[in-house]
Amino acid sequence: MHKRLVLDQQQISIVLKRFCHQLMENHDDFENTVLLGLQPRGIVVLEQLVALLKEIAQIDVPYGYLDATFHRDDFRRRDFPLKANETKIDFLIEGKKVILIDDVLYKGRSVRAALDAMIAFGRPAKVELMVLVDRKYTRDYPIMPDYCGIKVNTLESQYVSVEWREKGFEQDAIWITEKA
Repeated sequence: MHKRLVLDQQQISIVLKRFCHQLMENHDDFENTVLLGLQPRGIVVLEQLVALLKEIAQIDVPYGYLDATFHRDDFRRRDFPLKANETKIDFLIEGKKVILIDDVLYKGRSVRAALDAMIAFGRPAKVELMVLVDRKYTRDYPIMPDYCGIKVNTLESQYVSVEWREKGFEQDAIWITEKA
């Protein structure tokens, strides 16, 4: 199987620090801002951002985990049941600026489902999207990230995988591989 490295551990670290600085510029003191990581793959990105914001600017931003499994438009069209993950949001998002965080933006279906799921926790003043990888030219919905680590051109026959040390991989890395 052919693998092509997109970002290595050092480059991912630079992207995450850039995200922190962009957030600090755009959200000042974070008084009305919350972070939501999309389950399951946006959680590692979220947790690293929260730690970096605390390290760089001594800022504690409210954050939570959002699962959109039951809001997906293909939920009942699968041959196998989908496994839901935990939604953990200990605050209302009514009137808040919400940053949705995921690893890869592909078709836009997960983000669309997340927007539906998020409304159960209140009506946000604004929603922004942050992704490590934007797979351009593959969207089914008109969804674009506000914060993007890298944009890549991919074919339908390719897969973008994000590997994290926290998940048992040798190092943090983003790869493009051919689908099996």
